[in-house]
Amino acid sequence: KQESLTEKILSRVKSKDPFFSLEFFPPRTEQGAANLIGRFDRMRQGGPLFVDITWHPAGDPGGDKITSSTKIAGTVLNYCSLDTMLHMTCVKQTEETIKKNLEKTKNLGIRNILALRGDADENWGITEGGFNYGVDLVRFIKKEYGDYFSICVAGYPNGHPDSTSYQEDLLHLKEKIDAGGEFVITQLFFTADEFLTFVKDCREIGITCPIIPGIFPIQTNRSLVQLTKLSKLTIPEEIQKVIEPIKDNDAAIRKYGIDLATDMCRSLLNSGEVHGLHMYTLNLEAATIQILKNLGLWCQDVAKTLPWKTSGNPERRENETVRPIFWTDRPKSYIHRTQKWDEFPNGRWGDSASPAFGELRDYHLFFLRCRTSKDRLRAQWGKELTSETDVWKVFQNFITGAVNENGVKVLETPWNDDGLSQETNLMSKKLSQYNARGVLTINSQPNVNAVPSTHPIFGWGDKGGYISQKAYLEFFINKRYAEALKVVLPKYHPRVNYHMINRCGAIDHTNADRSRPNAVWGIFAGKEIIQPTVVDPISFIVWKDEAFGLWTERWASLYAADSNSRKVIDDIADNYYLVNLVDNDYPSESVLWNVLDEMIAESQDSVVK
Repeated sequence: KQESLTEKILSRVKSKDPFFSLEFFPPRTEQGAANLIGRFDRMRQGGPLFVDITWHPAGDPGGDKITSSTKIAGTVLNYCSLDTMLHMTCVKQTEETIKKNLEKTKNLGIRNILALRGDADENWGITEGGFNYGVDLVRFIKKEYGDYFSICVAGYPNGHPDSTSYQEDLLHLKEKIDAGGEFVITQLFFTADEFLTFVKDCREIGITCPIIPGIFPIQTNRSLVQLTKLSKLTIPEEIQKVIEPIKDNDAAIRKYGIDLATDMCRSLLNSGEVHGLHMYTLNLEAATIQILKNLGLWCQDVAKTLPWKTSGNPERRENETVRPIFWTDRPKSYIHRTQKWDEFPNGRWGDSASPAFGELRDYHLFFLRCRTSKDRLRAQWGKELTSETDVWKVFQNFITGAVNENGVKVLETPWNDDGLSQETNLMSKKLSQYNARGVLTINSQPNVNAVPSTHPIFGWGDKGGYISQKAYLEFFINKRYAEALKVVLPKYHPRVNYHMINRCGAIDHTNADRSRPNAVWGIFAGKEIIQPTVVDPISFIVWKDEAFGLWTERWASLYAADSNSRKVIDDIADNYYLVNLVDNDYPSESVLWNVLDEMIAESQDSVVK
């Protein structure tokens, strides 16, 4: 049984192991959504227990627009590997609408709801038998879904602005907990004493569940005024006195806000009553990260359970233990193309022909689309291309991190979502030499023999294990190199497995068993060998369509249809070959460099002849 979010929180409270969570709101534009996904990826590195997404009118809440709350929350869970909670309001909504929103949430894999009443304007009034308060939504969720969702409710250390008294508000909170609320996240407050008094008062009336303080780092005077206005809170005089002289100096206010929040959080954590912090990020990252680093809560090196980033979706996280290596640098694409699979490869890779990969036609999806502008991409990949050697230079600059003729670094390619990986960087000197000569590498890993599972680059899995992996290279080459490679490779059989294919699939050569994948990872940790990453001939056929398609979809499309630059890229896509090589003898020094050297030499000999 998958551990619920409530169980995770209770476990951390019991062990007194402090944690943090992060709150974001849906942006109003598609570009804002694409940028936010990048922020989720970066902030995941710090190890939040969960993130939550507010219910916001931007982009049809509950709908299918990519800026909707549910769409953002589903993306965070499934594509950014973060346990996710979705805010949901109920005021002025029918039972049918709420049921529809809950079903959509469930279908996305989200299992955590922050149940709220929502903002009520002056025209709001009690609806007999309807959803008038947060407790009505809590009761409905419990009645319809039992324990499927972990239900969070909101608490107000200074009382809800619409309550007649602080004591009345405490009783309303108790009612929400009794109805099925499992933990509390509070509205913002300004002093540790406010929160600790609130917790004490909650305990005295029988509220025993975890109560997590909502922390608002002051980042600008404008955001402070807006948020306190919405929450109907009064800014303490001592804070106003500090901010007034510096209200137009954002940097000074941010520094003050970081120091203030750090001191308050430290007091809360030292009180013995607080074991988790909920950070209101305002969709920004610098201040929140700095506060968490100040407190020692930001874990830059989160241990990986598998060599690839596991999904936040409980069903997928539990059942998926194997992936093909080809999507290593495009994990969101792989998740998108396998999202409708009823079952995922688990344990030893089974019949890889049975699941059907989805088509990658949705390039408009913000979690797959490049966040870099076309002008910036042209500056990296060439404002004009005169020949294939210009393209070779782009690949070489990406590997080396060198500044190109436009004065910029090549930080990405169409085949790498997140820049150069640490493993590839270890081989950058060698790879640079081959890319400069037209061996255009898009995926690689060095061989490793029994390094500790805690290794900072290769490590994953439980402590006390050992990692072994085979050397792997994947690259595009022209026809001359491909013909030379066919001559060279038989000398290395059966040590080196290869697969070579062109765009249309008419050329498709391999010396591997087409029905059986080749495991390129293994770990030994007091259990049978785990093989979570494989080179699978059948999946390679699927991947080649995407790999070749990226030449035209991402690169050629930067240039005018009748330009020489586009012709250069189109010619490469049409005439180059995609190749992968696996050196099966991982304890020995890799021979893949020898293969490439002999391929280049053979191609030169053939030209001379």
